Amino acid sequence: MSEKELLEARRARLAELRASGWDYPNDFRRDATADELLREYGERSREELERDAPRVRVAGRMVLRRLMGRAAFLHLQDGSGRIQLHARRDLLGETAYADFKRWDLGDLCGAVGTLFRTRTGELTVAAEQLLLLSKAVRPPPEKHHGLADRELRYRRRYLDLLYNEEVRRVFTLRALLLRTLRARLTEQGFTEVETPMMHPIPGGAAARPFSTRHNALGIKLYLRVAPELYLKRLLVGGLERVFELNRCFRNEGLSTRHNPEFTMLELYQAYAACADMMGRVEELLRELSRAVRNAAHAPESPPNWEAPFRRLELREALLEHNPGLRPSDLDDAERLSEALRGHGGDPESGRKTGPEVGTARLELELFERTVEKRLLEPTFVTGYPLEVSPLARRSDAQPERAERFECFINGLEIANGFSELNDPEEQARRFLAQARLKEGSGNDDAGEVMHYDAEYITALEYGMPPAAGAGLGIDRLVMLLTGMDSIRDVLLFPQLRPLGNP
Repeated sequence: MSEKELLEARRARLAELRASGWDYPNDFRRDATADELLREYGERSREELERDAPRVRVAGRMVLRRLMGRAAFLHLQDGSGRIQLHARRDLLGETAYADFKRWDLGDLCGAVGTLFRTRTGELTVAAEQLLLLSKAVRPPPEKHHGLADRELRYRRRYLDLLYNEEVRRVFTLRALLLRTLRARLTEQGFTEVETPMMHPIPGGAAARPFSTRHNALGIKLYLRVAPELYLKRLLVGGLERVFELNRCFRNEGLSTRHNPEFTMLELYQAYAACADMMGRVEELLRELSRAVRNAAHAPESPPNWEAPFRRLELREALLEHNPGLRPSDLDDAERLSEALRGHGGDPESGRKTGPEVGTARLELELFERTVEKRLLEPTFVTGYPLEVSPLARRSDAQPERAERFECFINGLEIANGFSELNDPEEQARRFLAQARLKEGSGNDDAGEVMHYDAEYITALEYGMPPAAGAGLGIDRLVMLLTGMDSIRDVLLFPQLRPLGNP
C-alpha cells in the first residue's frame, strides 16, 4: 500500500473507534516502566515469577507485533526501553482480543497483567487487560529506509528519537552534561543567574545580531549575542562568582559547526586572572568528559582529556603550522596577506570594518585557516592581539597582546576566556574605537565590531573587582563527547531552510 492508502486506512479505523465510543482516554495510570521492570525482575527465575506473580501496569507505543491465531506477542516501547507483552484471546476475551488485532503499529496502549518468563527466557507481561490510549493515524517510518534521510530526521526529530536509540542516547548524555556542569560550579561557590535575552544594544561579542521591535515601548531590540556585559555588572554588584547557561542568537551562516541559536556557558570569577580561568576550564572539561564516558560505559579514546592541556601562544602556533613564515613576517601586513592568499583567504575582507587591514586581523584569519583544524589534542592558545579582544585586559608583559585564551579540541573552538578589563576609561576608549569601525562599515548592525554601551561603562565606574571569565560552547562540547560530526546532531530542533525554498 502507498503511504496515502495507509493513512486513509488508519483514519478509517479511527472513525470506527470514535463511532464505537472511544475518544482518546486519559484515565490509565502505569506503575512501572520497562527499565524499572528489568532492573527489579530481570534476574528473577521463571519459578520465582510464577510463585510471586508480580502484577504490573505498563504503557507505551506498540513497535512490534506477532499475531499467532489465538495469541500474540507485542513489544511496548516507553521512554526507558521496551517490554514484551503476551496477549491471549482466552485471557483477554473474544471482543477485546478482536479489537486489539485491529490496532496498528505506532498506537499507544496500556496493559495490566502479571510478569512471567517465556521459554526463551524473556521477561514478559501476560496481559489480562489491553487498552488503546492514543491512535497513531500516520504509520511509522519504514524500518530500514524510512529514517535514512538526515534532513527528514532533523525536521521530524520526534520520529528520530522514537526509532533511533543512538539519538536518544546523545540527548540523554547532553542532559547529563548540563546537570554535571551545574552541580560542579555550584559546589565551587558559583551562583547561577539569568540575564535578559533582549538587549537595547548588541554587546558582549563581535557577531551580527537578530533584531526585533518592542511595540509597547516603541524601540528596537536585539536578541542576545552574549550575556557577558550583564554578567559582569553582577560582579560590580557583589556577586563574585556567577554563571549562566544561556541561549544566544547570532545572525550568521549555517554549517556543521554553527547554528544561529546555540547554548553557551559563561562564568565569571572575581579576584582571578586568565591563568586561573584556564585551570578551571581545563578541570571542568576533564570532569565532564569523565561523566559522559562513565554514563556511556565508553573507554577513553582520542582526544586525551586526562593529560595536561597544551599551552601555545598564537604566534608560535602560526610559525609552527606555516613553515614558510619567519618571526619578522608576523609584523609585516604584506607578508601576512601573501600567506593568507596562499590559503584561499582574502586580506581585503578586513576593509568592511575599517579603512585599513591591520596585522592583528590578518594574524587571526591566518590562524583560523591554517592552525585551528590541526589542534586535535586539548590546547589552550594564548597571546591574542589586543585589537581583536576589546573586552580583555592588556597583558603587562606584552602590551600589544591581551590576557586571553581560546581552547581547541579536535579542531573545534570549545572555550574563550580572559582577564576582564575593569578600567572604565580604557573600556570607553575601546568601545569608541569599535564605534568608529562600525561607522566606517556603513552598517548599523555590523557584526564584526561592538557597539558603545554607556550603561556598562557607568557600571564599571562604580568599580568592578579584578576578574576573569570564560565562555564555553555547549553544543560543540556535546559533539566532541558523543562523537557526532555535526552540530545538528546535538540540537533537538536545528535551524533548517524552509521546505520549498531554493
